[in-house]
Amino acid sequence: MTIADAIRAAAKQLSSTSDTARLDAELLMAHVLRVPRSDMLLRHMCDEVAPYLASFETLAARRAVHEPIAYILGVQEFFGHEFAVKPGVLIPRGDSETLVRAALEIGPDARRVLDMGTGSGALLIAYLLVNGQAQGIGIDASNTAALVAASNASAHGLSGRAQILRRSWLDAGWADDLGQFDLVLCNPPYVEANAPLDRDVRDFEPASALFSGSEGLDDYRAIIPQLGKLLFKGGVAILEIGHTQAAQVSQIARESGFDVQLRHDLAHRPRALVLR
Repeated sequence: MTIADAIRAAAKQLSSTSDTARLDAELLMAHVLRVPRSDMLLRHMCDEVAPYLASFETLAARRAVHEPIAYILGVQEFFGHEFAVKPGVLIPRGDSETLVRAALEIGPDARRVLDMGTGSGALLIAYLLVNGQAQGIGIDASNTAALVAASNASAHGLSGRAQILRRSWLDAGWADDLGQFDLVLCNPPYVEANAPLDRDVRDFEPASALFSGSEGLDDYRAIIPQLGKLLFKGGVAILEIGHTQAAQVSQIARESGFDVQLRHDLAHRPRALVLR
């Protein structure tokens, strides 16, 4: 059996649980071979698979029960960079790149940046890699996430500019020693408690990073009233939202004295609010 044969068999196996079965199989095989997927497709498809088959089948079995590819591979691409991820850490999505693009357009010269709910650190790190003058702090209530974010900052050469702290915006005094910021980024939990989700998400990703009460708004109600003391005069906060939440979150922000602008993701869905 060749590598191509094994990939075809795995793609067939995964077709009932994944909309990207062939891609999944190719990524898993390239991971086992320890070569880039493009190199595998060009150079290794006719190779004998026997030395790698057991490892490949083990990974394919994990994907067959809906475990996310990012957790199996241990990495996820975001804004052109690779970030380590693991169970207990929210997998960064392409939709969240909307926040980075908005930040680079609105605040390209920010000097102090806060990323609330940093997860893997993807938002903060992606911004700091473009704005080489900025210093950043990422906070997360999860110790697992904080450790992964710190590791990602180090891997991208940002240990001197990105500080990762274990903090919860629900705790009294969590920001008392942080000072103020030119830019605040935040991708909070915003999924309704009973929302239907794919098994890949509901069964594997951390509930604490997904769900926020019956309306999905509890964390916005906690975060937004605190932003005023976190921002320098003229500073800006950019919050990710669910694509049906623009009106509700905008109202919460206006009640706290903010002007609000809406940003759309690449699929033209409401995705981020810019608060001034």
